[in-house]
Amino acid sequence: MSSKTPLSMGWFCPTLGDTSAFGDASKAFPQSMEHFERVAVAAENAGFDYMLVPVSAHCWDAWVAASFIVSRTSKLKALVAMKPGFIHPVAQAKMISTFDQLSQGRLYMNLIAGLSEKDALAEGQPASKGARYEQLEEEVVLIKRLLSEEQVQFSGKYYHVDQPVIIPKSVQKSYPPFFLGGGSEHAAEISARHSAVHLFWGDYPERIGEQIKEMRARAAKYGRENELRFAMRLQIVCRETEDEAWEAAHRLVAGADGWKDQVKNLSANMDSVANQRQQELSRTVGSKMTPHLWTGITEVRPGAGVAVVGNPQQVAAQLREFIEVGCSGFCLSGYPHHEEAERFGRLVMPLLMR
Repeated sequence: MSSKTPLSMGWFCPTLGDTSAFGDASKAFPQSMEHFERVAVAAENAGFDYMLVPVSAHCWDAWVAASFIVSRTSKLKALVAMKPGFIHPVAQAKMISTFDQLSQGRLYMNLIAGLSEKDALAEGQPASKGARYEQLEEEVVLIKRLLSEEQVQFSGKYYHVDQPVIIPKSVQKSYPPFFLGGGSEHAAEISARHSAVHLFWGDYPERIGEQIKEMRARAAKYGRENELRFAMRLQIVCRETEDEAWEAAHRLVAGADGWKDQVKNLSANMDSVANQRQQELSRTVGSKMTPHLWTGITEVRPGAGVAVVGNPQQVAAQLREFIEVGCSGFCLSGYPHHEEAERFGRLVMPLLMR
């Protein structure tokens, strides 16, 4: 790898459930501590640096799941999703510092406003997407101050605090890195100001390259053009041969009409720009964006569904295209997650880390 920045590699913990075939209920791996541990251990053994622990209506609690995952591994960090209004910033700051101290620095934070306004309303967040991003930024500003300063006094639109005590101190100084993934104007602006890593969802490498230039220009307004790094959130379907990879990809979504109907209904109620782009790619280019970028998974799950499909050399080559336009990391998924993590670590990681 020619980049001076070492690749940062993340894997996904399927706390909303896992499968090897969306159209066959007998192929499901239900949510359980046994499966979460199986995925986490496979990811750590494969050489991944961190594990994304999601938060949504159908996921198990991210903080509790992350605590369990870190307790069952020795090096793997947890990238814990954080939604606005979900946890008060003072409590969130204490959770961050305690987790960071007990894990000896094995924590990252993932900033999200949520894919669905319907879910936000169900969870007591009646505000618009724009207002949720506004609240999220206020939370980040306050949490960073609480973790890096003493006797913080803060009076904002959403929160007021007067010198709360935050103990213990974080191991990572002054606070763990913040990630943010999103395609909206609000997401880009918050990321430019506050993120260590901006996560893009699957798209054409040349489009990602243009977006990286735009994000660097935004970050430059805040003197952060050299601080912000970029990563891709992608699915992986890798096998020893290209034919086997495509067979596995098509088998994963075969007969999943029920899932496809659900995703269409869910996407219709989502106000996520990033998710809208995933669905747009599926509608306009069909299943193949490039010989090895595939939109098939976007039809059976909301969110980041674009996949890299191929043999190890092809998968590594496709990922390198994103490195060449400015990415220095990947946050990956694959079904079922324990098997795809092991396969990626054995077949692709050695090629990618050259």
